[in-house]
Amino acid sequence: MAERHPRLAVVPVCASVVLALLLAATALAQAPGRVTGVVRDEDEQPIKGATVTAQNTSVGLSYTSSTDEKGRFFLIGLRPGDWAFVAGAPGFAATGSRMNVRAASNLNPPLLFTLRRNGPGAGGALERLTGKDLQDKLENADKLFAQKKYDDAISAYRSIMSSAAPLAFLNLQIAAAYVAKNDLGRAQSVYEDLLKVDASNEKALVGIAEIKQKQGNARAAQEFLLKAAESADTGREVFLALGEMAAAAGQPEEAANWFTKASAADPYWGRPLYRLAQLASAKGDTAAAEGFMQRTIAVDPSSPEAGLARNALGQSGL
Repeated sequence: MAERHPRLAVVPVCASVVLALLLAATALAQAPGRVTGVVRDEDEQPIKGATVTAQNTSVGLSYTSSTDEKGRFFLIGLRPGDWAFVAGAPGFAATGSRMNVRAASNLNPPLLFTLRRNGPGAGGALERLTGKDLQDKLENADKLFAQKKYDDAISAYRSIMSSAAPLAFLNLQIAAAYVAKNDLGRAQSVYEDLLKVDASNEKALVGIAEIKQKQGNARAAQEFLLKAAESADTGREVFLALGEMAAAAGQPEEAANWFTKASAADPYWGRPLYRLAQLASAKGDTAAAEGFMQRTIAVDPSSPEAGLARNALGQSGL
């Protein structure tokens, strides 16, 4: 069911506050995402001249960088969103990773790629897979997923995983394809496989909780995430999901607490701020709702939530 977003009556705000918000929003909107990292070999030695490619298939953008003598690379100009990164070098098997890139570069953790040498015993398919090969295969698999050809997409992702250095993150795509097929048992199994090698993967944790909800066991889903929230590694995804569960259960105060934690975990994420605005609006606290809307626009100006906030405030844009 589509959400209803009540139109807010705009209350007077200090001109200096409005100016600060406008300047912050403009600066963030113009600030390019920057990702840095290191490429090294199995002996932890830097690889000079390795190629690192960042690709966002949803917007058709691709950037490439080469490493310096210390194995360092820099990618600048990436718009916020999900990006696939592929690292490769002559004589080494390519590998890759995914990351949600933020406009605020200090929130983008450095990437570390460890490349395995090709050679005797490395395996035929693994030896032949180059960085460009891996990039092309990822793009093809993502296109199949976008076209809702889920069985073909699953086969494509599994093929990549069997012929490249371990790419555990692809389990998220495979699980999502199974969910789209409503094969929830297999989806949960894939998420659990990912957690065996990446125990704090939040998307996998939330994915399992969502499966439990789809199976009609909301209590088990909440208890699963509450346990996950006890970990020091817990971040924004788990907190947001717990907030949504509390909101759905008619517990607005608890929901606000979790949304606040999600925002604190990622200050440049607009979604929890927008949800806090909705909760405040539902309580009739127009001033607080407007404040959260303005913060949503300021910290995450290109997000869907920022667009909703502008509409709710009666703004045509900044």
